[in-house]
Amino acid sequence: MTISSQPIRVMLADDHTMVRKGLATFLKVFDDLELAGEADGGRAGIKLCGEVLPDVVLMDMVMPDVDGAAATRIIRQMYPQVQVIALTSFKEGELIKKALESGAIAYLLKDVSADDLARAIRAAYAGRSTLSPEAAQALVQVASQPPVPGLDLTEREREVLALMVEGLNNTQIAGRLTVSPSTIKSHVSNVLSKLGVASRTEAVTLALRSRIIS
Repeated sequence: MTISSQPIRVMLADDHTMVRKGLATFLKVFDDLELAGEADGGRAGIKLCGEVLPDVVLMDMVMPDVDGAAATRIIRQMYPQVQVIALTSFKEGELIKKALESGAIAYLLKDVSADDLARAIRAAYAGRSTLSPEAAQALVQVASQPPVPGLDLTEREREVLALMVEGLNNTQIAGRLTVSPSTIKSHVSNVLSKLGVASRTEAVTLALRSRIIS
């Protein structure tokens, strides 16, 4: 039970009617939780949140209009006192990372038990985070993956790399981009350094293998 004399007001945002009905029924089981409102999507959730000002939002992550991460970010910016729990069927690491970066205080899967969900709501209300074991494991896996190569290339460096993939030498690339060969030489050097390779051939191979160039 929460130490507050007032029940924790919980808002639901999910595009599946049966999920909302199930969650609404779940909230009735606990004396310290009450339903503040239901929204059938992210956009409706943002609007309803401003109208009912709940304590906690149970937010689905994958919805057809405004996804849960975007809705969470907006709600947290507009109503920072409202805590958001991501409640979803998906356990992909990048989705979990995106939800938490958007301001969700917790990430739970929809197969969570009623007692665990109630505990997570109370924890969120108190400002404490909760992660399902699957979400925690997925985050560990994401953190342990090497960074995707090429993300730090500038637009010009990407253009140079694309022409390298076509097989052009520095002089030909300079002619294509109407800059000096020395400028291209500098760009090529930066490309090799950022990709962590020692030669043009390695850069081209990595670019094709990792689909750096679309």
